[in-house]
Amino acid sequence: MKTARLAWIDYARGIAIILVLYRHVFEGIKQAGVSIVHYLPVEYANIMFYSFRMPLFFIVSGVFVARSLHKRGIQKFIENKARTIIYPYIIWGSLQIILQYIFSSYINTDKEHLNLLYLLYSPREVGQFWYLYALFNVAVLYVLLKVYAKLNAVQCTALGLLMFYLSSILSQNNINIWFLADILHYFVFFAVGDLLSNQVLNSIHNEAGYFKKRILIWVLPFIATQAVYLYINLENPSVLFDYVEYSMPVTFLLIAFLGCGFVILFSQYLDKTGKIKWLRIVGEHSLYIYVVHVIVMAATRIFMMHVLRITNLPLLLITGILVGLLVPILIYKLAMKANMPWLFTLENRKAIKLKKE
Repeated sequence: MKTARLAWIDYARGIAIILVLYRHVFEGIKQAGVSIVHYLPVEYANIMFYSFRMPLFFIVSGVFVARSLHKRGIQKFIENKARTIIYPYIIWGSLQIILQYIFSSYINTDKEHLNLLYLLYSPREVGQFWYLYALFNVAVLYVLLKVYAKLNAVQCTALGLLMFYLSSILSQNNINIWFLADILHYFVFFAVGDLLSNQVLNSIHNEAGYFKKRILIWVLPFIATQAVYLYINLENPSVLFDYVEYSMPVTFLLIAFLGCGFVILFSQYLDKTGKIKWLRIVGEHSLYIYVVHVIVMAATRIFMMHVLRITNLPLLLITGILVGLLVPILIYKLAMKANMPWLFTLENRKAIKLKKE
């Protein structure tokens, strides 16, 4: 059954993209000057979600790398990643920079940080788009090491651990190596996805009760490590709540892997039970949501705050998340209906349809 393999993956991506939207909407509201004094639990959730949402994306992507490489070969693998990741990165990254420049007086970004060249060497300056650039570079480096250096998943994971530790040292010493920093930082998560791929993919044959039992085992360690992550970061607010990730690499890896494992188990449980089906739909469209959501959320926040004069944080947050999820999916659907897939990908319609089957 073709869809069985993909269902829990889409559930996991759906959870991850909602957590991404949560952070981006909340941070945008804060930067717009809305007080969060009376909504500290919302801030605390924002900090905790940060511990595993991006590692989860890389792990999920790594799960299928071996099968994709075997199916396509290295050249077509890289070409596919360029069509599906780098292409929307350039198109939507450029559009976002242009729109931010035009409406700079209404948003939270300075004009001096709006430069199209950042897309080539410093994607962190282009907001959320750094992830796509990092994912492409990590995936390409990974397959090159597998094919030409003959490294297996265990060796790549060991190398990834060293790279992660190096990224922490560079960060602690304020050494900027631009896009290379994200490659060092996230390679290990992609490698772990490949390392555990057979175990994770074969687990689809288990019944819902199997995942329910493991969720009950994981839930307490998950909650405990999230609490530890929150507490340590709150004790070190001077580094914008990134203290654990960059100053305590071993602790962060433990917390991140526990968080990712819990979400994967929960996603597999949802797959088996067929619950919260809309979450799977969100996951199927996670890439398109990712590239579009900041534009539509910023526009929504500006309209609500400057036209409707709404400054209620919960209302802004919930509305921003809903708009950030629904509007990008609508834009994608309209693009497909209008025979304009080039807005999001260089893949042809047949290839897009086969992916969904």
